[in-house]
This record gives sequence, structure tokens and C-alpha cells, in this order.
Amino acid sequence: MPPAIQTRFLNRTTPPHIMTLVLMAGVAALTMNVFLPSLPGMTAYFGTDYAVMQLSVSLYLMATAVLQLVIGPFSDRYGRRPVLLVSAALFALATLGALYAPNIEVFLACRMAQAVIASALVLSRAIVRDMVGQAEAASLIGYVTMGMALVPMIGPAMGGALDEAFGWRASFWLLFVCAVGLFALIWADLGETAKNRSASFKAQFAEYPELLRARRFWGYVAASACASGVFFAFLGGAPYLGSEVFGLSPATLGVYFGAPAFGYMTGNFLSGRYSQSFGINRMIFWGSMITTVGMSLSILIYAVGLTHPLTFFGLVTTVGLGNGMIIPNAIAGTLSVRPHLAGTASGLGGAIMVGGGAAMSVLAGVILPLGTGPYPLQILMVITSIGSTLSVIYVMRRDRQLASAAEG
Repeated sequence: MPPAIQTRFLNRTTPPHIMTLVLMAGVAALTMNVFLPSLPGMTAYFGTDYAVMQLSVSLYLMATAVLQLVIGPFSDRYGRRPVLLVSAALFALATLGALYAPNIEVFLACRMAQAVIASALVLSRAIVRDMVGQAEAASLIGYVTMGMALVPMIGPAMGGALDEAFGWRASFWLLFVCAVGLFALIWADLGETAKNRSASFKAQFAEYPELLRARRFWGYVAASACASGVFFAFLGGAPYLGSEVFGLSPATLGVYFGAPAFGYMTGNFLSGRYSQSFGINRMIFWGSMITTVGMSLSILIYAVGLTHPLTFFGLVTTVGLGNGMIIPNAIAGTLSVRPHLAGTASGLGGAIMVGGGAAMSVLAGVILPLGTGPYPLQILMVITSIGSTLSVIYVMRRDRQLASAAEG
């Protein structure tokens, strides 16, 4: 069970209820993937190429990465609550802009503006670290993201069904309703948790070198960036793979898109249940190994002639399982290297994580049309997963060095 925290639901004088944190992160996740089954149809609607339409994923991720550099310091300076309220309001306006965009250029601009909702994901983690210690944070983040995993599981399937019934705009109307509801929930339930705020941005930047010199911080960031890179490569390449290689309809593709979420929920449950017992480094290591082995098997099985969509999408479940073990623990490690800079560390770490994901998404969209079948995407995912394994091995080695120095 998650650690006990004194909260009262819909009471602004206490920290937010765990369900509020789940819904905050869930809306951010939904924004990323609910419309993915509509990408081929949106390409035709806007009269553009798939590579251009796919920028609605990669540009969104890039904007998310940049904004996270600002969100963390602003929340450390002004508090979590006001930053989240402003972000929810701006997200609603950006969603309306996307709905009424007259051309692809305006749509992509509004899609980038939607990235402001990243504050809900970044600050849900920082709020957890405000309330509890490192081991408890890994456990609670695991539970929060386990619940959040329901959203990417059902989001693409819902988006595919909405597309077939009402067209691509239906998914964005759903996001607008979520934006309004999230603003109301934050207003009613989220009490401020950043009690020790920075005196000024100058004071924050003066402390940046302390964070940037911490090698363990970079090791944890690299582990989470590589893990998310595997998943974002899947997001960037799977729409093309599903429609052009496997010939799937938007609704069917939406169902297959839920495959990683099944594993992600399981991995987050394992994080919530065992991180305190086994330690965050061991959880990260075994999670990265699961992903690497799973995607390597995917290549081998497809190579022997088993070319059903399940040979790819089924084993992508191991990506979700591995990430569910890696990401909550890597984030907890990132935030705990310098706890007094939790918001800044969350923003910087998240920016690097999502920026790496954006690069993987773009790369997947470029290399898939150049190859045959899913091989280019599968190989990219395996190589990136190996990077996560090497990163956590570095952190474990650094921990041993620090322990030896302390004993000496």
C-alpha cells in the first residue's frame, strides 16, 4: 500500500488526494496519445504528408521538454498550485485552437501550445517528493503512475472509436472537457506543498551547479531518458507501422496501442510494492533488462516468419513492464539527489527525458519508410533500451564509490 498521507479530498488546506495526482498525470498522458489512431486520416484532411503530420507528436514532445525547464523553477519559486492552475487554463485555450485550426501550420502551433499540460505530469512527481522521502516517493510515484497507466491503455482505443464515429476532432473535444474538469479539480483539492520556496530565480540558478555536478543525477536522468525513448520511438513509428505494414483500421490500431499500458500498469505495481524492499537501482536494472530481452525476442520471432501484428505489439508489452519499473524509481532517484531542488530537478530531468523521447519519435518516423517491416523500429528500441541498462550500471558503480569514500 502507498504510504499514509494526511489529506482531505476537495480541501485546499491539505496536500492533494492521490486520485488528484493520478488524474493530473492521466490528462497529460491522454493528450499525448488519444489522437494517434487518427494520424493517417488527419494527414488526408490537412492535405499533407505523414512525416509532416507526425510532427504533431515530435513537436509536442520537444515543446514539452523546453517547458519543463521553466515549469520546475517557476513552481519552486511561486508554488505548485498557481503554476498548475495557469497551465490548465492555457491548455484549454490551446485545445480550442487545435479544434478550429484552418491549416496544418496553425494546428501544429496549437499542438505545441498544448504541451503546457506537461506541468501536471512534472509537478505531480514533485508534489510526491514534497510530501515523502526517497524510498516512499518511488513507491508512491509507482502507485500514481500505475493508475495513470489506465489512460494510455484506453486512450488510443477511445480515440480510434471516436474517430470512426465522429471524425478526428472528437478526440480534441474530449481533451477540452478534460482540461476544464482538471482546472476545477486543482482549484478545489490541491493545497500548496512547496513550503520552502526559493527566495528568487537568482538564488535558484546559483544552486544549479550543485545539481549539475551530481553524477548520480545524470545517471538517473539517462536511465529514464533511454527508457522513455524506447516508448516514444514506438509512439512515433507505430501509427505508420499499423496502417502501412499491418493494414490496421484506426479502431483496431487504437486497441493495439494499449499493449504497452498493460505492462506499464504491472511494472508500476511492482515498483509500488517492492521499491522500498529491493532498492531503486535494482528495480531500474531489472526493468531495463526485461525491455531489452522482450524487444530482442520480437525481432527473432518476426524473422522466423511469424508476421502477425501481435508478434510486434504483443511484445511491446515488455516495454511497458520495463518502463513501469524504471521510470518511477529513476524519477525518485533524480529528485532525491538534491531534495531542496525537487521542482527544478523534476523539470530538468523531465525535459531531458522527453527531449530524448522526441528525438526517438522523429527518428522512428524517418527510418520506418526506409526499411522493410518493423525491423528498423525494433532495432532502434533495443539499442535505446541497452542505453538504460548501461546508465543504471553507472549509477550503481557511483554509489559504491561514494560508499567506499564515506567509509574511508
